[in-house]
Order: sequence, then structure tokens, then C-alpha cells
Amino acid sequence: MGKQMVMSVMSKDRPGIVADITGTIYQLQGDLADLNQSVLCDYFTMILIATFDDSVTPEDVVAAFSHIPSETRLEVVVKEMKIPMEIAKAKRSPETYILTAQGKNKSGLVHRISLFCYQHGINILDLATTLNGDQYTMILQLDFSAVESVDDIRTSLTSSAEDAGLSVVLQHEDIFKATSEITLF
Repeated sequence: MGKQMVMSVMSKDRPGIVADITGTIYQLQGDLADLNQSVLCDYFTMILIATFDDSVTPEDVVAAFSHIPSETRLEVVVKEMKIPMEIAKAKRSPETYILTAQGKNKSGLVHRISLFCYQHGINILDLATTLNGDQYTMILQLDFSAVESVDDIRTSLTSSAEDAGLSVVLQHEDIFKATSEITLF
């Protein structure tokens, strides 16, 4: 099976950076599994998982990234995964919910929602935010497997969000997917 490694790469954004990163993994005969990439305010961020031959070390991967010819500096962190990805994926909860929150931008909105989640035993699986003018939007993928009552959470969440000036929508992931997917003919 080989070694699975999780990598984080950051840099000022530029064309070709994804090709450089994935090309480096390919040159090391790595097999790319999962990848998430985004550009925030002209700053590139990527987290990815790949499987390498047992002889490849995290130091080898960092060294290979350092040889990418680029006018922008890549900041790279590589860690060997202790739990194989297949086992980690098998643990995914069927009680996954999507929370969208929107409101006028002000300091502390993400903290307020993330603290609410922590206080109610809800794990944040994914989080994306965006600022458009003075409107702030958050979309969170949440693990509700430790939640006893979704209705109680919904009531508390609505109250907490109103205090912060946020409007929120909480849906089971299956409903979110069914209502948000675009079907092409």
C-alpha cells in the first residue's frame, strides 16, 4: 500500500502552481487521493493526500517541492498519516449537516459559530467563508453524530445567530445535495 502523507502548500498565487505541485507528486511516483485548493486574496492554499512508496520520506517530498522553479516561494508541510485514509473515510458519520449563515460583516462571526459547535459537541468537517461588500457568508459541513436532538440544536442555533445578526439555514447533507445539485442534460 505504501505511505500516505498529508501535505499543505501555500504561496502567492500564480498560473501553473497546481501543475507544479501535482507534477512533483507524480515525479515521486505518488498516487494523489484527495485534494482541496483555494485562492484567498491572491494567496494560494492547498491541502492534499497522496500515497508514496515506502522508501519516500516526508523530507524527500519537501525537498522535491523546494526544487520547483518559481518566482513565488512555496511553504510546504508534509506529515505521514498514522491512520490509513480508507479507515478514516469509513468513520464518516451519516449524521452530516450543512449550515449556511449570512449577515453583515463584523468581527467574531466565525468564532461565534465555531464556539457554538464546540459547546454542543458538533465537529466542523469543512468550512468556507466569503465576504462580498459588507455581507459575510459561511458554509459549514458538520458532524452531528454526538447530537441528541437536532431540533434543540436548531432552536439554540437560531437564537445565537439572531443575537449575532446572522440568518442561518441548517439542513441534513442529503437534503442539501438534493436541492443544490445541477443536472446537465
